[in-house]
Amino acid sequence: MHAPLITMNDGHQVPALGLGTYQIRGGEGLDQVLTAIQDGYRLLDTSTNYDSEGIVGEAIRRSGLPRSDFFVTTKLPGKYHHYADALMMIQESLFRMGLDYFDLYLIHWPLPKRGLYVEAWKAMITAKKMGLIRSIGVSNFEPEHLDKIIEETGVTPAVNQIEIHPYWVQERMVRANKERGIITEAWSPLGRGNDALKESTITELGEKYGKTPAQIILRWHAQREIIPIPKSRNLQHQRENLAIFDFELTKVEIERINRLEKVDGRIDDQDPNEYEEFE
Repeated sequence: MHAPLITMNDGHQVPALGLGTYQIRGGEGLDQVLTAIQDGYRLLDTSTNYDSEGIVGEAIRRSGLPRSDFFVTTKLPGKYHHYADALMMIQESLFRMGLDYFDLYLIHWPLPKRGLYVEAWKAMITAKKMGLIRSIGVSNFEPEHLDKIIEETGVTPAVNQIEIHPYWVQERMVRANKERGIITEAWSPLGRGNDALKESTITELGEKYGKTPAQIILRWHAQREIIPIPKSRNLQHQRENLAIFDFELTKVEIERINRLEKVDGRIDDQDPNEYEEFE
């Protein structure tokens, strides 16, 4: 089973669902990524800050599949936003993963208080021209951050990966991305702590469609034209998460899930205008 492909604004295609690797590490993590690959995952999402780049690269090598079968994403840490630092970190991540190029590279957080994200974006444009990256994007960018890099470089991100789940629906950002021709990806698409999975709205829809609560939430993302990046160490959950393309929620049902949003629904209150990520 494979996720269908979506065409980005630069002409490259990305799978409509991926595997997140936050907190998936070491030999056990390697096995978990390998089982996901065997079950059909081709979009593998990592980050320098996740400390999982090495196992993702190793899983790709051990899979026996050609590199061209995969869509590999990683992210630039906040401490490397200076132009020269960003270029060197991109190369370092490639060496860590044992790859010749990344399919997608993202600025992990804008860090507007530092004000260096335009510099980082220019380095990524250079890295793309060098053939180190095929598509470039951002993560956790607000509309004003998007507009600033577009206005200063003329280059629009292919993707903006942001926090979205039933408690943080993000209609405003999904619309802002779409208006700019940017694909939205969702990190923590099921939320954290799994409380959303227990909501009666979700469980009732699961019973109606013969699907798990996680499958209902992931399908909600897909129908909103969002690429969810669920993380799972569990083989059964990995398989279930990928099996969301054989049913469809109604518009009314999508609206019902939207209404689960909470004013304080953001995980760890990570406001992109305030969040400081220097690790």
